[in-house]
Amino acid sequence: MRTVLMVAEKPSLAQSIAKILSKGSCTSRKGLNGACSVHEYNGSFQSQTVRFKMTSVCGHVMSLDFIGKYNNWDKVDPAELFSKAPTEKKEANPKLSMVKFLQVEARGCDYVVLWLDCDKEGENICFEVLDAIQPVLNKSIVRDQSVFRAKFSSITDTDIWNAMNRLGEPNRNEALSVDARQELDLRIGCAFTRFQTKYFQGKYGNLDSSLISFGPCQTPTLGFCVERHDKIQSFKPETYWVLQAKVFKGKDTPLTLDWNRVRVFDREVGQMFVNLAKISKEAQVESVSKKEKVKQRPQALNTVEMLRVASSALGMGPQHTMQIAERLYTQGYISYPRTETTLYHENFDLKGTLKQQINNTAWAEEVKALLSIGINRPRKGNDAGDHPPITPTRSASEGELGSDGWRLYDYITRHFIATVSQDCQYLQTTIDFRIGTEAFSCSGKTLISPGYTTVMPWQGIPLEEAMPTCECGDTFTVEEIKLVERQTSPPYYLTEAELITLMEKHGIGTDASIPVHINNICQRNYVTVENGRRLKPTNLGIVLVHGYYKIDAELVLPTIRSAVEKQLNLIAQGKVNYQQVLQHTLEIFKRKFHYFVDSITSMDELMEVSFSPIAATGKPLSRCGKCHRFMKYIQAKPSRLHCSHCDETYSLPQNGAIKLYKELRCPLDDFELVLWTSGARGKSYPLCPYCFSHPPFRDMKKGMGCNECTHPTCQHSLNSLGIGQCVECDSGILVLDPTSGPKWRMACNKCNVVVHFFEHAHKIQVAQESCDACDASLVAVDFNKARTPLPDNETQHTGCVFCDPVFQDVVELKHATMRHSMHRGGGARRGGRGRGRGRRGNPKKPKDKMAALAAYFV
Repeated sequence: MRTVLMVAEKPSLAQSIAKILSKGSCTSRKGLNGACSVHEYNGSFQSQTVRFKMTSVCGHVMSLDFIGKYNNWDKVDPAELFSKAPTEKKEANPKLSMVKFLQVEARGCDYVVLWLDCDKEGENICFEVLDAIQPVLNKSIVRDQSVFRAKFSSITDTDIWNAMNRLGEPNRNEALSVDARQELDLRIGCAFTRFQTKYFQGKYGNLDSSLISFGPCQTPTLGFCVERHDKIQSFKPETYWVLQAKVFKGKDTPLTLDWNRVRVFDREVGQMFVNLAKISKEAQVESVSKKEKVKQRPQALNTVEMLRVASSALGMGPQHTMQIAERLYTQGYISYPRTETTLYHENFDLKGTLKQQINNTAWAEEVKALLSIGINRPRKGNDAGDHPPITPTRSASEGELGSDGWRLYDYITRHFIATVSQDCQYLQTTIDFRIGTEAFSCSGKTLISPGYTTVMPWQGIPLEEAMPTCECGDTFTVEEIKLVERQTSPPYYLTEAELITLMEKHGIGTDASIPVHINNICQRNYVTVENGRRLKPTNLGIVLVHGYYKIDAELVLPTIRSAVEKQLNLIAQGKVNYQQVLQHTLEIFKRKFHYFVDSITSMDELMEVSFSPIAATGKPLSRCGKCHRFMKYIQAKPSRLHCSHCDETYSLPQNGAIKLYKELRCPLDDFELVLWTSGARGKSYPLCPYCFSHPPFRDMKKGMGCNECTHPTCQHSLNSLGIGQCVECDSGILVLDPTSGPKWRMACNKCNVVVHFFEHAHKIQVAQESCDACDASLVAVDFNKARTPLPDNETQHTGCVFCDPVFQDVVELKHATMRHSMHRGGGARRGGRGRGRGRRGNPKKPKDKMAALAAYFV
């Protein structure tokens, strides 16, 4: 029997699609990576009975990066990143072993059906999957086509079966456009980011940003925010005057009239008009007009409009909104949430989609009324040629979706119902008055038919007091006429919704990447999100944009990125050559980079005004090993130590507290050690500031503390304090924390596993001997006689933490409480896997005892 491998983009999608295609009769098992399941069933394919295997990836299989040596910021000139530095595809998440998993499942399969998301990123992932599995597919049978692409927009029975019956091929051009974007963003972003980060962090101590990043889309996005900030700062209020008149007729409520001249900017002129109007004590009606007007129902919903409304009306950020929308999509509640289209195709089942909502109590009455009178033809929109507009695909309740999920689903469903409802109709009455020589008017609206606003009440016509009944020639008594002084007001900071509109208008990013770019400028501390989700630039964001304008405005203006996006779209359409676009764009930015480097002093002049020199920042903490003077600890991100005498800056671990470590010194360079800690319930370890930035041994890398140092005799090193291999991660070693007494603990030097043991022990030492069973170092424990937990009131015992039955009840495994995910300057670290690797080799991973410790996970 032939085998068909089917691959979806997420595990939940694979499960849903398999359930539909197998009609609920598939068997499921976990894949070897533990993250992806495999669903199997028998069925028909290409007029033959086959065995289907449906599995998934977890987003991108591969990511683009420079080869190893070009990731060293200290040794590589950023200018080399534009062309000289080779790139390579690496596994996006090595822990998932996705390539190996796909190859195991694909081995010997005859056909492949790709169920990745139907956008450019999805096409790119298609080819990542194919590159991984093609070497192991069955090639013994000659056939016209073995790779197929399923195109779908929602997880419904109809859509999935239609996709299965109309299989096509993956689109190489769309995949190449993504490759081009990835390489451009990597090379351009890394070159500018590395240069400006190193340049400015070495000079200023209070930048409060661990990375001063540049991005071809991110920077113009920030530019929009700073442009609005500049308008606010440069705004000068002007005083103006308006005539305000109040009139009444009989016992009716007085009407406030609007002056037809609107306003004047000269007080004396305004007073002249008041005097002219005051000549008359009556207001004469010159005309009464009544017009029926229409408030149009919305167009079909696309991604950008969904993001705008979620931010302005629901108070949800774009990144958070997309995460919720993707969850609703994978669970089968809405159609694919990434689309630029606002037009329903002719064969779209509007009535069927509406009928799904007929029993939902939130809008059942509106839906039934709509079905009884007949749905309205939706407004014409834009067909971008991608996915259909965003619509609900099945009914749901708040209990099923949770708070934010329900709020977004509620809006999407109401928007869909509104698109097939009638327009809102109202009557607008306008009365024109004349008082003396001056013309005034007032107007009001009366609802005729609410139409779509019954399901979108926030867009309804507000209730107003009824306009008085009058005719041309009638007179009203003037109650008062006065001159009112007012001032022009500055614009507000951009809201996320307004920023999204600007990005769409200028072609910055795509419907999928817009949320990412906005999130990036927030994460980099370039803007802060204020009340009403308004984006206020920080000092750093303002200085960067002003600096780019001084040096090269095109770095921050949207024009050049917009042009690049158009070229990328042409690659996707197969109209231009991928390599030519790539090389041409990189050459332009390479020249801009060299000019930027030569002109960096222009930006530096702005930095000097806003930020403090590094030598004037921070507090004295530990002594430099070179000059033996105190170095200053700079807490602002990225935290670091600076010696003003030597003019040297030393990196530190981030997201924790730093303090002096007993005034002890490193035996290699005489620098005073400091202690990093993530808190009382976390982990801590000492480190030498110099060794942390300049690894002293070949098997060490930048960013390693004493708990990873392979110094053979230092009392603080891994060789002296390492005990045994971590129970959870493959590369970590559990190291005694000598500062933790009397609540002693050992912590993994790679992950956040912490083992608490021997509470109230007087003294703990790591012995030279090792355990015969697991090769872990033995531990010598000395207890106070009054509080010893050892048998027969013994106070001293030496044994293996993992294997010795005497120690079994006094060891407890926990996870450290971390302030954030640990950041240590250089990515994953691979040190020696055991204490004294040269002396004893790699320790074995204790199995039975460590498995028992897992019961203590907190």
